[in-house]
Amino acid sequence: MPWLPLLISGVLCLALCVYLAGKRPYRSPQSVAVNYDHWTRDGLLERLWGDHIHLGYYGDPPRPQDFRASKARLVHELVHWSDLHKLPPGSRLLDVGCGIGGSARILARDYGFQVLGISISSQQIDRARALTPAHIPCRFAVMDALAMPMADGSFDAVWTVEAAPHIADKQRFANELLRLLKPGGQLVMADWNQRDSRQQPLSRLEQMVLSILLEQWGHAAFASMEAVQEHLQASPHGCVSLHTADWSRATFPSWPEAIREGFRRPWAVLSLGSAAVVKGLREMPTILLMAWAWRRGLLRFGVFCAERAGSDGGDGSTARRPPG
Repeated sequence: MPWLPLLISGVLCLALCVYLAGKRPYRSPQSVAVNYDHWTRDGLLERLWGDHIHLGYYGDPPRPQDFRASKARLVHELVHWSDLHKLPPGSRLLDVGCGIGGSARILARDYGFQVLGISISSQQIDRARALTPAHIPCRFAVMDALAMPMADGSFDAVWTVEAAPHIADKQRFANELLRLLKPGGQLVMADWNQRDSRQQPLSRLEQMVLSILLEQWGHAAFASMEAVQEHLQASPHGCVSLHTADWSRATFPSWPEAIREGFRRPWAVLSLGSAAVVKGLREMPTILLMAWAWRRGLLRFGVFCAERAGSDGGDGSTARRPPG
């Protein structure tokens, strides 16, 4: 049947055109809110990813691990890498970009922090409140990360994971994170960071892939790890004891595992109806492109910890090795 390859090619081309046409570009903070409201309301992301809408930690070198357990592990690894666990119980912690509250609940339940989680998505905040037992000291509020109304120095620690790509003004974001810390307070940050194009220019193919990734998941821009450090160090609120690490290898399995999870737990998708199946399939090209970008070093998983100036710290920055 000589027509069959042509038919398959035509279907694939049509599918690709539909995928590229169905872009969800960043237009404003409100467009981010709308996207996350939709992703939360239909329940698909929670059904597949659980409480944590972030990557998992698989070790370095990576080892097989349950998909959802790897996400909880990332929280614990980041807490211990940054020495956040050394803060006393009852410390006030702000989770910026808290999703449906998975990390906030761990930070409150397992480390005794008083946690305020914020998201620009009202649907995420409603779901976070519904999932949080009354005895866990977590509060949640709808808030724009560039316009947080809390007073300077309101928190002992600020935590943010995979939120910065949705924010256009990176310097203002860094300023806000440090402003809300008390002097000597601790910032812990993890994010998707692109390769520094000043050191190695991006090829035309890499530029195209980054453009697709930004438009498909409503991101404003990816910053390099170097740029994040520069933004923190340029803040008028002062940044000291800055440490960084690259956890790309330890988080890479999250991408193929995100696809496998749909096949391991098909009822999680099928029970939501045909629209969820179509949506799940629609996200696969973006996940595969993310995996490609990770392998190529185009995108990295950068982790950062720092203190707000005003205690007894110096002003150096160093790199820490990731845990095994």
